Amino acid sequence: MTCASMGIKAGCQTYTWEMLGKSWTGGPDDLLTAIADGGYAGIEITDTMIGIYADRPADFAAALEDKGLTLVAFDMASKSGFTVAQEIPNDLDTARRWVDFVAMFPGALISLGSATVTSDGPRADKFGIAAEFYNKAGELGKAAGVEIAVHPSSHHNTLLFDRADYDRIFSLIDKDLVGWVPDTGHILRGHADIRDTLRTYLDRIRYIHLKDVDAAGQWAMLGEGICDLQAVIDICATAPRFKGWLVLEEESDTAAADPAYAVKTNRETMRRHGV
Repeated sequence: MTCASMGIKAGCQTYTWEMLGKSWTGGPDDLLTAIADGGYAGIEITDTMIGIYADRPADFAAALEDKGLTLVAFDMASKSGFTVAQEIPNDLDTARRWVDFVAMFPGALISLGSATVTSDGPRADKFGIAAEFYNKAGELGKAAGVEIAVHPSSHHNTLLFDRADYDRIFSLIDKDLVGWVPDTGHILRGHADIRDTLRTYLDRIRYIHLKDVDAAGQWAMLGEGICDLQAVIDICATAPRFKGWLVLEEESDTAAADPAYAVKTNRETMRRHGV
């Protein structure tokens, strides 16, 4: 069975441009153009990159339709890292805003960026705080018909890095309220066996971020590192709640030099895997 016959499609994450910081001077329409020209069917956009469309979901829907793109997911984060108990009400207010936005796009999800330890106190205590927020955000999403998923990271000071961290947070999260967006690059930087991690939490997978790293854990272009792309695709395709989206995200030096070229090259790489 081919990826196409299984309904697997390729989307693109806008963080590839966001990581450029102030050197990126474009807007969301520029992102849509680059992603559509790169041959993608969908987009995952962040709260930082939504720009002029933040309060205009109908206009954003029209812009997506014009480019032939589907909104796969909306990625939101917080300065609290979702680890500050006093900030949970504020973070939920923000989540409610984006749930209402995403509800205008049938099938789209909200991805909650990885918790980072940004407050004082024992690290172990932060798992319960993060899980409380994730579960309450999941309740908001369920009420509005919008699925919520958590996206762990491997960046500096993250709460969710190695397998023990994953086991801890998933033991506290209601899997019926909050799904998981596995990111191959982040998993490979913190876990001994990506296949076991994916299979263990298969029923939580909603869609996937495909990234690659070299043996030293440095970002690499897709297919140029140690990630067994086909194995990942084959495993995730069996996930009972998998939405069919492989969202490609690129953070390598190649992307820093030319994001549009990098994401287009990655799209060609995935075509060799039948996507």
